[in-house]
Amino acid sequence: MSWPALYTQLVGANRHSTSLGKIWLSVLFIFRVMVLVVAAESVWGDEQSDFTCNTLQPGCENVCYDQFFPVSHIRLWCLQLVFVSTPTLLVAMYVAYRNHRDKRRLLQGSGRAGFLGSKGQEEELETLKKRRLPIAGALWWTYACSLLFRLLFEGGFMYALYVVYDGFQMPRLVQCDQWPCPNLVDCFISRPTEKTIFTVFMATASSICMVLNMAELAYLVAKAVTR
Repeated sequence: MSWPALYTQLVGANRHSTSLGKIWLSVLFIFRVMVLVVAAESVWGDEQSDFTCNTLQPGCENVCYDQFFPVSHIRLWCLQLVFVSTPTLLVAMYVAYRNHRDKRRLLQGSGRAGFLGSKGQEEELETLKKRRLPIAGALWWTYACSLLFRLLFEGGFMYALYVVYDGFQMPRLVQCDQWPCPNLVDCFISRPTEKTIFTVFMATASSICMVLNMAELAYLVAKAVTR
């Protein structure tokens, strides 16, 4: 996954956001994406290879691993980050649409006035490209909807993580009696304490992002009411 490309797209859209939105983007990439890429992937690198059960029955370890780890933490977090980042692209699409519409109007007006290709027109086009749109009207609704979708995705993935793994704590020992295991088998997870620390850290960072999204949404609503 190309995280730098995603970051570039989000920064472009975040130019039109509030201060809370800029803080959210920093938290997302510094405390979630960078931690995921730099540290978390190496912690879960031995997730299946070092999952050991006290049996030699062929296929038992694979079945037990699938029972307790139906989806990898790393893949779940990657999906979460992609889904959480996607609503921001709605803002980028709307801004691109506004810029394209205003650029076309400017070119049509300049063509009728006979100034096509003039230096003044180039300056206006450059200003149009770098401008920061106010969060009002259709952009306000687009931005507010993107925040709501972010909150839904964050809450949904945190709930899924909690339900799938029965909490945020990684157990040292799990027991499995799935076929083809001959009886109740004890299975041991590698580095459970370290994985618990990373899971709690990622859940905390996700909670902080949710608080920032709620605060930004409340700010937008309050600003629209008092306008």
